[in-house]
Amino acid sequence: MNISTMFDFAVRRYPNRIAVVEGEKRYTYEQLDNEITKVASSFQRIGIKQHDRVIVLMKNRIENVIIYWAIQKIGAVYTPINYRLSSKEVEYCVNDAKSKAVVYESVSQTAVLQAAFEEKPVLIGLEGAEGADIYYQELVVRSPGYYKKPIISDNDIALMLYTSGTTGKPKGVPRSHKNEYSAAMAHIVQNYYQDGESTLGTMPLYHTMGMRSLLSIAFLNGKYAVLPDFDAKDALEILSNEEISCVYLVPTLYHEILNHQDFSNYNLAKLKKIGYAGASMTTALTEKCVELLNPEVFVNHYGSTEVYTFTICSNVLQKPGCAGKPGLHQDIRIVKADAEGTSLPDDLVPQGEAGEIIANLDSIEAFKGYWNRPDATKKAIRDGWYFTGDLGMMDEDGDLYVVGRVDDMVISGGENIHPLEVEDVLSKHPKVSEIAVIGEDDDKWGQIVAAYIVPKDLSITAHELDEFCKSNPTLSNFKRPRNYVFIKQIPKSPVGKILRRKLREGDYELVKKENEIGG
Repeated sequence: MNISTMFDFAVRRYPNRIAVVEGEKRYTYEQLDNEITKVASSFQRIGIKQHDRVIVLMKNRIENVIIYWAIQKIGAVYTPINYRLSSKEVEYCVNDAKSKAVVYESVSQTAVLQAAFEEKPVLIGLEGAEGADIYYQELVVRSPGYYKKPIISDNDIALMLYTSGTTGKPKGVPRSHKNEYSAAMAHIVQNYYQDGESTLGTMPLYHTMGMRSLLSIAFLNGKYAVLPDFDAKDALEILSNEEISCVYLVPTLYHEILNHQDFSNYNLAKLKKIGYAGASMTTALTEKCVELLNPEVFVNHYGSTEVYTFTICSNVLQKPGCAGKPGLHQDIRIVKADAEGTSLPDDLVPQGEAGEIIANLDSIEAFKGYWNRPDATKKAIRDGWYFTGDLGMMDEDGDLYVVGRVDDMVISGGENIHPLEVEDVLSKHPKVSEIAVIGEDDDKWGQIVAAYIVPKDLSITAHELDEFCKSNPTLSNFKRPRNYVFIKQIPKSPVGKILRRKLREGDYELVKKENEIGG
């Protein structure tokens, strides 16, 4: 069952139901399908063929949804990347994917137009963007109106997401129609969704959580209410006015919604099913979700881009922070943790002891390996199991708790940030002698990036380091440190390895007062 066929079935089942909403724009399933067909036809006309990768740098908006489904219709590969990436990061992803086309909007145009591509892709711009070869509206109004329908196999690639994973360079994660279909169906089952659900479409479509929301709601002929730029008040307006029934968000967004000063002015009575993933949720925030939303379903989902579901916890209130048991299509183990990648699936640790979480790749939701990265594939996949890089432990009930990262990855607002890429930038500042980056717990973001600096010059300030990060084209804005700590020396092992644990524990000597950065 391929993704395009599932959408066609939904259109024929309830053509007049509202499919997508954005502001004053409202598309029924039939209206949405008509525009999707026009765009699919134009894609073929400009030379995009089956199996071609199409890089998309867009916010969540109706045009992005239409482009996704149009790509599925012609059997190409929807390849979204974060629209906030730097030009060098965009350049890397486009060249790595050998993308036939790049779709962008004004917010991402600078990165696209400044990137140096090995093979020039067709540049497709949204209205307001500059430098495009063709614009979205032209795809609609100049469309031939029909397309040649390809034969799509379940094992054909439908989607490729880029993830930082456990290395500094992004890795392409190819996912087949079978992977995407099964992940969407698992999401429906595990979150107790029913026919006609409605959701807030704010988790980005370059993220596995965003894709799950889009597909599951479409399969159920539900309503997908788009919010391109997350703002808590705007989110509350949509949740109330559109009578949203279910949401799937990172904890940061729940924090912003529930703590908005006007929260009590909105009626969220229809919101009965909530789920979160991407980062841990504090007990305080868990309790606030229950108090203010009173959900009938409250799910903690633990998974990844590569596999989607690892575990599901449906009793979040009873066990705050618990990741639960293996999902519908999954089996997991806890094995000896080894950052060098030498542990094997049979290296099990005793119950109650922390180890690396690994997932069975027999799962229908699981990928087969990274794009053009045999090195990363070899490290992550061993004897039919996916090594997540996460640390976890099982309690006496067989429930999983995720306790950290094997490789010290920082996860902020659901985004992976590797300490090395931040350290590489700040180490170039003339007043920095040494640097170590860690993730520090934060109620809003899950974690924030914290930079521990050994200064060459005591006149150094957090503000100038922050400006230095902002001016560096290789470092995306969301990866900037939000806390700077100036210390006498970086704690290290006898062989020179940075002991990040000691930084987390406060085992260091200050030379200047800490400085927090907002924004």
